[in-house]
Amino acid sequence: MKAPLSIICELTHRCPLRCVYCSNPLELTARGLELTTAEWAATMEQAAELGILHAHFTGGEPLARPDLNAIVAAARQAGLYSNLITSGIGMTEARLDSLLEAGLDHVQLSFQGGDELRADEIAGARAHDHKLKVAEWIRSRRVAFTVNLVVHRRNLDELAELIAFCASLGPQRLEIANVQYYGWALENRTALMPTREQMERSVRIVESAKQALAEKLRIDFVPPDYYASQPKACMGGWASQTLIIDPGGRALPCHAAGVIPGLNFDSVRQKPLRWIWTDSPAMNQYRGDDWMVEPCRSCPRKTVDFGGCRCQAYLLTGNATNADPVCMLSPHHDLVKSIAAAETSISRCAEADGKSPGWVYRIFNLSPGARKADAPQTNQDRTEACKQPATA
Repeated sequence: MKAPLSIICELTHRCPLRCVYCSNPLELTARGLELTTAEWAATMEQAAELGILHAHFTGGEPLARPDLNAIVAAARQAGLYSNLITSGIGMTEARLDSLLEAGLDHVQLSFQGGDELRADEIAGARAHDHKLKVAEWIRSRRVAFTVNLVVHRRNLDELAELIAFCASLGPQRLEIANVQYYGWALENRTALMPTREQMERSVRIVESAKQALAEKLRIDFVPPDYYASQPKACMGGWASQTLIIDPGGRALPCHAAGVIPGLNFDSVRQKPLRWIWTDSPAMNQYRGDDWMVEPCRSCPRKTVDFGGCRCQAYLLTGNATNADPVCMLSPHHDLVKSIAAAETSISRCAEADGKSPGWVYRIFNLSPGARKADAPQTNQDRTEACKQPATA
């Protein structure tokens, strides 16, 4: 079994932001159940022994861990290249210097917009001004720097300006990622779903920016799934290139895999990392193509996209074994098209009335029952009220 290239370490689910597109699970790991410093250090050693090269520290907000320096140092001691994925909240100049001294190689800083008012609205917290300071500190030090920009219906019309803003921060790389509808983002799909026109225009803008900025900035673009005709190779294939460890120690093939029922994801607290990767039933569940049904089983692209995303297949069709419904060959592809059409129709209806579709901020202590009670009216209710043609 080939070793994964990277390990993504979700150090905590605690976060100072309340982003409307948060990809973390609806049910979060409590602070008291998080892996200890020693457990993370042991995981770094096992990762290196397995052949992993990169360690990505994320969350929640990894800066919420006071022992972050020790975990970074453990990664360096194990010979892993380390990347901090952060909102910047909790960072100071002194803390950045101490992380670099501990061995941090790369910082990936997220932005929700180009101006304070819009960015803070999306994040659900006053964060943008501090992020600008953090970007300046990173730029002035010898460390690799990526800016991550999450885009969706409410900011895609400003994409050209947002790219220019991000470029001005001085990163070597810019990742422009359309919202993917898992976790809390699924709760806010109506407000976040771009129109087809926005999507097509954004592709042209990104391609133009890649050419104009090619000599000083690498730009990666993650398009929205719902307008695609072929699925993405999610995580490079199930348990193929990346291993995720959640705050409580569960090992997962992707961030959202926990939504699939019937799979028992083993913990690094109970099992060695090598056994988890090579032998655990959950990691092997969707490897290869023996599990595939038609049209995936006989599709020539099955070694390219691996049938698409298992979590999306489950969330949209109720069966994780089905072809990703994004695929035009899937018998459920019309479901994706109808969702995109309905969501954008609802948004257009609200905008025609001078409103923006409402969204629900991530509330970290909210129980499922409370979330249901406090949620806005259903998409079906809003569609009935709108009575406009569903066009995407």
